[in-house]
Order: sequence, then C-alpha cells, then structure tokens
Amino acid sequence: MQLTNFAVLMHSDNNNWFVNWFDTPYYHTLYKKRNKNEASQFLDLLLNFLHPNKEASFLDLACGKGRHSIYLNEKGYSVTGLDLSANSIEMAKQFETKSLKFLIHDMRHLLAGHSFDYILSLFTSFGYFNDPLEDILVIKNVKQSLNPNGIFVLDYFNASKPNLNFDIQFTKVIDGVQFDIIKTIEGDRIIKKIDVTDNEKVFNYSEQVRIYSCERLKQLLEQEGLTVLNVFGSYNLEPYNELTCDRLIVVAKN
Repeated sequence: MQLTNFAVLMHSDNNNWFVNWFDTPYYHTLYKKRNKNEASQFLDLLLNFLHPNKEASFLDLACGKGRHSIYLNEKGYSVTGLDLSANSIEMAKQFETKSLKFLIHDMRHLLAGHSFDYILSLFTSFGYFNDPLEDILVIKNVKQSLNPNGIFVLDYFNASKPNLNFDIQFTKVIDGVQFDIIKTIEGDRIIKKIDVTDNEKVFNYSEQVRIYSCERLKQLLEQEGLTVLNVFGSYNLEPYNELTCDRLIVVAKN
C-alpha cells in the first residue's frame, strides 16, 4: 500500500484546542505513563478476541507517537497511523517499515483511495470537535474506509459512571513541570483546563470531549450502517456495566 504521495488534508481551524495541545511536548509529559507496555497488554487481548488473519490491514486513528501502531506492526500486520500532530508523527516516523506508515491527517477528512480490515480509535480519540456533526463525519469516514466485513473498535470513556459528575481540581509535577488541572462538566462536554508551569513560565491549554452514553454511541454507529457486535467496559475486555466501568469499548462491523 503506497501512501508516500498522498496529499495531506489538514483542518486549518487553529481555534480547536487539540491543534495546540497535542503538538506540545507537555502533552507527552503529562501522559507519559501511557507507554508501549500498557498498549501491548490491551492489544494482545483485543487481537485474541478479533482473530485477524496475518494479511489484515489496520488503520490507527489519532495514533499519537504510534505506540499501538508499532506494536501491531511488530505482530506482523500492515498498519497506517494517522494523527493531526506534526510533532507526534515526526517521532513516530522513525519506526516506519514497509508495512508501517505514519501520516499527518485530520480524521474529519477521508483517506481517499485506501481501505482497511480494522480501524481503531483508542484511548478516547473521539468527540473532540465543537460541532457534533463532525463526530458523525468521522464515523462516515470510518464506514467508507472499512473493507466489507471490516471491524471498527471505538474506545471511549464511560460517561455514565455515577462519580463522573463532579468538579475536580488537582496538581501533578512530572519531570520538574507542574500541571494544575481543573476538570468540569459544561453542558454535554467535559472540560479539562491545564495550566503548565515550566521554569516559572506558565502556559494555558485545555482538553474537551463530548459526553456520549453507550446507547448514543451505538446509535451513531448503527445509523451509519455499522453493526454493533460487542461492548466492553475495561482494557481487560470485561463486560460493560454503565455504573461501574471506566471504559466504553464498542466493536462494530461493516
């Protein structure tokens, strides 16, 4: 699969919080515990459940520095990783092989001319956009990019867990950098304000993600022609329970 000549389609709206936040080194510092070991444990269980054949192709949406893509490729699969962050893709590209490619790309745009057996959206890489219609556009693109009988795995946070609905404020110090974080619920979105203090300089960032229930996510997938097969509630692939589970992992078929 040749991708090197593909023209990158990038959304140009710099008012979107993720354009700035994901491209800063502070993002990677804050989430440094999300490492390859954590990813491999989850992927081993997922692959055991999915049983892909060795010729299967994977698309990793919002791949970051590529920890999931790299591991899948090490397992023998053809993998393409997409992310909006130029810095993340630059770091990921050092691991490219003949069967592992990384591209700067906005998931709201179709990766034209390519199709995949499996598309993964992992660790809450969905629901970022200001307009909920853009979330639907992402699902439409997934649908178009899946081969017949292809599988989409959407890993989201469980918004129905009771203790989710309160404000929290905390501070973390990682590698000498201080992160002051305030997490609130505003309307249908969770807002995380992140003030970064580094060598007495302060930088302000935020994260925003839309609140989707399990039923609403299933509805969005099904209205675009995908069939929901399973719903899991943890990275151990435990059955989903809206009152106790931290994750909401939906597996759907084209």
